[in-house]
Amino acid sequence: MANYIYKSATKDKVKVLRETMKILLTNDDGYNAPGIQILYKMLRSHHEVILIAPDREKSAVSHGITLNEPIKINKIQLDGGGKGYAVTGTPADCIKLGLFKFFTTPPDLVISGINPGCNIGVDINYSGTVAAAREAALNGILGMAVSIKLGKEMDFQGMSRFIAGLVNKVCNNGLPSGTFLNINAPGISLDEVRGVKITRQASDNLSKQFDKRIDPKNRPYYWYGSIDHVDGDSDTDVYALSQKHISITPIQCDITDYKTMVELESFQLP
Repeated sequence: MANYIYKSATKDKVKVLRETMKILLTNDDGYNAPGIQILYKMLRSHHEVILIAPDREKSAVSHGITLNEPIKINKIQLDGGGKGYAVTGTPADCIKLGLFKFFTTPPDLVISGINPGCNIGVDINYSGTVAAAREAALNGILGMAVSIKLGKEMDFQGMSRFIAGLVNKVCNNGLPSGTFLNINAPGISLDEVRGVKITRQASDNLSKQFDKRIDPKNRPYYWYGSIDHVDGDSDTDVYALSQKHISITPIQCDITDYKTMVELESFQLP
């Protein structure tokens, strides 16, 4: 198959028509986390992969970027060789700086993950994993965020195989410009997964719990409590995972409420 990138004339859909992809791989748990390391090894056997990830855990930083201190990059040695870089900034920084420094032409695909802990429902708003895929979409690049729910088994190997099989399908069929995929697996062996569901983002799993504790000087402090992912409606990402399905949710970068725009036009605004 010819190696070329196709974008429609109206720029409303991004496709990549090639068998060997140029992939930027990142996460929010740090370059040495098992999920990204295993996925790197899986993808590297068929694609050109460059790993650019935070030098330490940056969970729940959402789409934050570093403005008030310098960002440093250190080259790292990866198992089996290959290119790897540890960045002192956030996941979004990794994509922004990676595109600026390491690519004369954009990568075909950005994959963020594999994150230990699901990013579903309201959690999507806080996720550094998801933010990296969103940053790719903002730059006109295909993006995927990949996570596994905490459970009896974190099957990074199985999920890596699933993602490796999904890469060419996503790239060859394309996604609308400004849209990326948020992919989550249940915390079980992939052999036990019942299938794949295309889902919407749930809105009923907002965490409001804190654990109050007392320090040695009798002063209170707080930790976020556990998030209770209720099953929700049957077409949501939360429900799909509860039923042992992999959830794939297309997420749009444009968060404008167009219906309300029309309604606002009818207001007698000053």
